[in-house]
Amino acid sequence: MEELKETSQQNTASYDDDDIKTLDWMEHIRRRPGMYIGKLGDGSYADDGIYVLLKEVLDNSIDEYMMGFGKTIEVTISDGTVTVRDYGRGVPLGKVVDVSSKMNTGAKYDSKAFKKSVGLNGVGIKAVNALSSYFLIVSCRDGECKQVEYNKAIITKESDIQPTTEANGTKVVFVPDNTIFKDYQYKDEFVETLLKNYVFLNSGLTILYNGKRFHSKNGLVDLLNENMTTEPLYPIIHLKGEDIEVVITHSNQYGEEYYSFVNGQHTTQGGTHLSAFKEAVGRVIKEYYNKNFDYADIRAGIVAAISIKVEEPVFESQTKTKLGSKDMGPDGPTVSKFINDFIKKELDNYLHKDQETSDILLRKIQESEKERKAIAGVTKLARERAKKANLHNKKLRDCRIHLNDAKGDQKEDTCIFITEGDSASGSITKSRDPNFQAVFSLRGKPLNSYGLTKKIVYENEEFNLLQAALNIEDGLDGLRYNKVIIATDADVDGMHIRLLLITFFLQFFPDLIKQKHVYILQTPLFRVRNKQKTIYCYSEEEKQQAILALGKNPEITRFKGLGEISPDEFRHFIGKDIRLDQVSMKKEDLVKEMLEFYMGKNTMERQNFIIDNLVIEEDLIN
Repeated sequence: MEELKETSQQNTASYDDDDIKTLDWMEHIRRRPGMYIGKLGDGSYADDGIYVLLKEVLDNSIDEYMMGFGKTIEVTISDGTVTVRDYGRGVPLGKVVDVSSKMNTGAKYDSKAFKKSVGLNGVGIKAVNALSSYFLIVSCRDGECKQVEYNKAIITKESDIQPTTEANGTKVVFVPDNTIFKDYQYKDEFVETLLKNYVFLNSGLTILYNGKRFHSKNGLVDLLNENMTTEPLYPIIHLKGEDIEVVITHSNQYGEEYYSFVNGQHTTQGGTHLSAFKEAVGRVIKEYYNKNFDYADIRAGIVAAISIKVEEPVFESQTKTKLGSKDMGPDGPTVSKFINDFIKKELDNYLHKDQETSDILLRKIQESEKERKAIAGVTKLARERAKKANLHNKKLRDCRIHLNDAKGDQKEDTCIFITEGDSASGSITKSRDPNFQAVFSLRGKPLNSYGLTKKIVYENEEFNLLQAALNIEDGLDGLRYNKVIIATDADVDGMHIRLLLITFFLQFFPDLIKQKHVYILQTPLFRVRNKQKTIYCYSEEEKQQAILALGKNPEITRFKGLGEISPDEFRHFIGKDIRLDQVSMKKEDLVKEMLEFYMGKNTMERQNFIIDNLVIEEDLIN
């Protein structure tokens, strides 16, 4: 007892007044950046922190445009330095320091000044300041200007209010702190997608980015045309009202595809508004045809977008990727009722007026219904088989934590490796992190699914078990892994397996690729070592550099397959230094034509392409 008492006193003594700390605002942001900008990253992914920093600055400029000030925003990114110049009213000169470095300071608490703004908490631009090694803000108003420079949110230079000939507006320059964002690099593809979304949502706005001009006349119609990789079956339905804009069409792709926005913010994880929109569209179409259609058949192949403006929106995090609001405003209707009333009136009117579109839509729904019923029997059997197999699935070595039950940063880490053969899956299984990394082993080359119907997903045991492992039969809401990683040998057979798997996903689960969940694992081709050091090389160029670095006569090993790499070595390649190539799609990637060329019948065009692009291995070595 005395011993327990003594231990208790020691533990109590170690927790006293000195252990309670109050951090400065900038120190809190720098220590806990995830609370303010989500994950950090180096710019390899669209949701990495450096793009959130850019977005936080742009949001203020967009708010000015939405208030009717400044039709052009200039964005420049060069060598890691970001400059954003708008031509709005400019920050009030006496408050330039406050808005950039005093938490909970802003104009947006008064909803009369910024009725439907993205940023309401006065946090965004301060987080950019705190997480930047250099930050400059310049405001010009009515012939006068003021500027303040910071280093990690500490003022290094502050000017007096001075006369200027510059046009009204605000300029922000920042350099993300490379001690926080390690080896970061802005990628044009992600920046341009972000900027395009801004102009799609704000018709008439022009954004200039490193010499490129982004402008949209048709709003969300342009957004759908930009993102659709299959042809729409009927002209895009475009409905606009006060505080709401929606576009709807269908294509022959499997699955459902939605883009949702609140006050110009891309809510990538949806939320109240998207759920209400999907429900309303299904119900209105069902009532219009007065047939007891299954909602799954109505929404099969749908491609749609919704943008709403909400007073004082409630997001589920500072990164604003999911709307939690239930109300439009203090006295307004709920978000769900607002959307439902609009869709009920406008979509129903549209379908009554455009008979050609309603006829095409009816045929599409009936075709989806016919296919679903045709495979209903095999689907039931396949589900039962998959359920049993999941209990003792030899192909799946699962992990403990999954995307659909993970929290915070854990979501990012969940992944599944799809491997070929027992030796490769064995190496990965022994070296993986069993908390976050699962392994699914293919028996050999999967079936070429090009041109086949979804029935094959259920009839083919391997595809059925893969679908069950990913939990994507009813869409991506239940997806169990953030990253679906194809891990095959870097030889001809391995490349073919990659193509077959990508074909499978493109055919039946295109959203998996469109929402950036599919990756190719890079594995080293060579090991170059001497007694002091080992270097793994992913290309011939890296091998030559390693040989130079290690000096005379290093030992060189070429890995011909993943099974040749020992588990101890493999641990290096699937840990924090993992190299992944993201499988992505662009507007110009017409899925049907691409799959026909690569996976269709052996055409002369493909044969000629192979001959024209054939590279002999000796040529690579020499």
